[in-house]
Amino acid sequence: MNKTDLSTFDNSWYDPGAGIVKRALWYCINAIFFVPAWNPFSQLKCVLLRCFGAKVGQNVVIKPGVNIKYPWKLCIADDVWIGENAWLDNLDNIFIEKNVCISQGALLLCGNHDYTKPTFDLITGKIVLKEGVWIGAKAIVTGGVTCHSHAVLAVGSIASKDLEAYWVYQGNPAIKKRLRTISTKKK
Repeated sequence: MNKTDLSTFDNSWYDPGAGIVKRALWYCINAIFFVPAWNPFSQLKCVLLRCFGAKVGQNVVIKPGVNIKYPWKLCIADDVWIGENAWLDNLDNIFIEKNVCISQGALLLCGNHDYTKPTFDLITGKIVLKEGVWIGAKAIVTGGVTCHSHAVLAVGSIASKDLEAYWVYQGNPAIKKRLRTISTKKK
């Protein structure tokens, strides 16, 4: 039986999309302005993301404690909410369409490792959150997943496969539970 040998890990093929100076500078900006709870100002965060190559729409709310790996691999449309302590671990591209809500502590995880290889090779895949998607608190979306229009990933659930439009998913792995209906009636 073979064993994992991390001394043979070779990540040299991976392109983070920016040089070491830009990555180091972003690490500092992220650590000062995004991760700490002291900065509740979304507009400043959006400006900083744009300065580092992110495409960021209008009326984007980024709460305190959000951690973003690489802004140059991030595209956020209009009217998006990103909750406290969400982590966008975007080793690959993340595309967030309009009216998406990413709740507190949610994790968008574009990278993983191939546990079947002794070298524990890195695997990456993009994440796409289509219009109106809601990622619940402490939920996880893995690389290669598309959450289609108005899909919901419930609290603490894990999406490792695409989510169909207008369905509510729950569990680990997330499974379809019920159809999402959106009422236009006023209370």
